[in-house]
Amino acid sequence: MDKIHHSFINVQGLNLHIAESGTGPNVVVFLHGFPEIWYTWRHQMVAAANAGFRAIAPDYRGYGLSDPPTQPEKATYKDFINDLLAILEHLRLAKVFLVAKDFGARPAYQFALLHPERVAGVVTLGVPFMPPELAQFRQNLPEGFYILRWQEPGRAEADFGRLDAKTVVKKIYILFSRSEIPIAAENQEIMDLVEASTSLPPWFTEEDLAEYGALYEKSGFQTALQVPYRKFHEDYEVAELKVKVPALLIMGDQDYVLRFPGMEEYIRNGKVKDFVPDLEIVHLPEGTHFVHEQLPEQVNQIILNFLNKHV
Repeated sequence: MDKIHHSFINVQGLNLHIAESGTGPNVVVFLHGFPEIWYTWRHQMVAAANAGFRAIAPDYRGYGLSDPPTQPEKATYKDFINDLLAILEHLRLAKVFLVAKDFGARPAYQFALLHPERVAGVVTLGVPFMPPELAQFRQNLPEGFYILRWQEPGRAEADFGRLDAKTVVKKIYILFSRSEIPIAAENQEIMDLVEASTSLPPWFTEEDLAEYGALYEKSGFQTALQVPYRKFHEDYEVAELKVKVPALLIMGDQDYVLRFPGMEEYIRNGKVKDFVPDLEIVHLPEGTHFVHEQLPEQVNQIILNFLNKHV
């Protein structure tokens, strides 16, 4: 961790936090998901830097050490994409690789659609490119499905508000590490799906949790509930949904996302390549939704193989 240094960049009046490691000419920008922050990429950043790449991991606006937007309830994916473009401009980076986890796949792919000349390749973990029609899987899941609950204004705020930030992150990490989709009963909240005595996954330490807890204590969950959960229907703003840069999807076979209706078929039958033609898919049999933290050495090597192939 002593190889990672930190700075802030002022973008559209907000101070955005940037973690950085390495000084190579080829740059990798890591985009986190939820409930993550820049810290989720600690293993990958050091590995990339040791392999000669410059690794950069921002906290999105409203996440981690970055300033929240003045109106978190109005935050959009487009804000995140504009912030990413501003970061590249500020750092004078003409072209980068984007490595994204979870919902970070959306801004990564949308950035590649809007600015293909700025993207050398896209790697996503846990979530493939998702056209609007695939997002309709939510209609085939019960009311207690966690995404539906978190889209309901005030519901997650009340649920999370019963606990401190560290406990909320702990429970979400445990939930998202399981292979079944988090679905609550009618008279139950999502946080109630995890007993207080449940242990953390073996690859996620109390020290890791403390880092997350401290940063979510600072940022809260307002922006995180808005983007991604309340902006899934936001338009990609491009005429053709065809990604024209090389791409890699790393999918853990124990990832609960694979259980979403239609998701596994979409990935395994190659339909995803209708939208991302130059896509390589790697399945890790034991991998969960946090495969990059669970199996860092294996994932690091897969990512580095892709980067070296396309520099």
